[in-house]
Amino acid sequence: MSGPAATGRGAVTAEVVCLGESMVTFVPSRPGRLADVPSFGRAIGGAESNVACALAAAGHRAKWVSRVGADGFGDHLVDAVSAYGVDTSAVRRDPDRPTGIYFRTAADRATGTHEVAYYRAGSAASAMSPADLPHEELLGARILHLSGITAALSADCLSLLHALTEPRPGRPLISFDVNYRPHLWRGAAAGPQTLLDLARRADLVFVGDDEAEEAWGLRGADAIRAALPEPSVLVVKRGAEGATVFSRTRPEPSGPTPAASDTVTTVPALRVDVVAAVGAGDAFAAGFLSATLRDLPVRDRARHGHLMAAAVLTVPGDLTDPPSRAHADHLAALDDTAWGRLRLGPGWTAADRADITRSTAPQEVHPT
Repeated sequence: MSGPAATGRGAVTAEVVCLGESMVTFVPSRPGRLADVPSFGRAIGGAESNVACALAAAGHRAKWVSRVGADGFGDHLVDAVSAYGVDTSAVRRDPDRPTGIYFRTAADRATGTHEVAYYRAGSAASAMSPADLPHEELLGARILHLSGITAALSADCLSLLHALTEPRPGRPLISFDVNYRPHLWRGAAAGPQTLLDLARRADLVFVGDDEAEEAWGLRGADAIRAALPEPSVLVVKRGAEGATVFSRTRPEPSGPTPAASDTVTTVPALRVDVVAAVGAGDAFAAGFLSATLRDLPVRDRARHGHLMAAAVLTVPGDLTDPPSRAHADHLAALDDTAWGRLRLGPGWTAADRADITRSTAPQEVHPT
């Protein structure tokens, strides 16, 4: 990537490297149509930087690799991501292209009234390419986390993802969140197939059952696994129903192991008093990756994903402080009955452990 690296926290040996575009987000001061909102507050938004921030807040060494403009918005992005403890030393500044921005309404993204206006065409991040790939920044981590959003930004970005997912000895575990965004692929009929091809080159894949149906016409976790036999771990997110994880138990050196050799683990979602659904998928990925780094059992990896998602679901924005590791470990270790009784509301991450175990009725975890 041309241009100097951004000024940020000192370089560290990262456990996880997250590569992708982040943008400055303008959040309205009150609900209503974009045409009617008089003023906006400033925040940040980006799938991969969200994951990096959540992992750093959870105590991991995380690095974000990207490209931003040599402008005030780029300064704000780097400072905001760095504030979470993320290493931003590999973020490059582009003197010729701007930092992407977008505006959104205050309504929940799941509703038909939600509006988003993106101003990212020709952004600095869209110029990322294999020609200036900082290999040393990407290949030394245990996990390299990518998403399908990057593939849609430009032909150079797609080439970059192809290069990063190329099978090679000693590559880090490749984590890929499909993140199908139809508006980014508008006019590109090959978009869904491109995402399928990239997912098949990864080791760990996250995909929602709704996006798999929209992109590939696949219904149900088994059908998705049949279309994606290569990843060692496939996480199918099923919204309020929970998540189904396919994990390979008998690797075969000659090629992908048949689905029959998978261990299939289904973990119910938590009951959550949702404030906003923004960023929940990124938080789930961060929780799952955090538990993966700690070599926890598959069930607990999915439970940590649900817990991290619940932390974000109970706040208005994309990011929040996660529960403490001890708190999350305690909840993830509950038996199935106790897990099913949990109900998490705003402020639950600050709840004391004693409050969690006190009642035998359906448990509501709120701040003390």
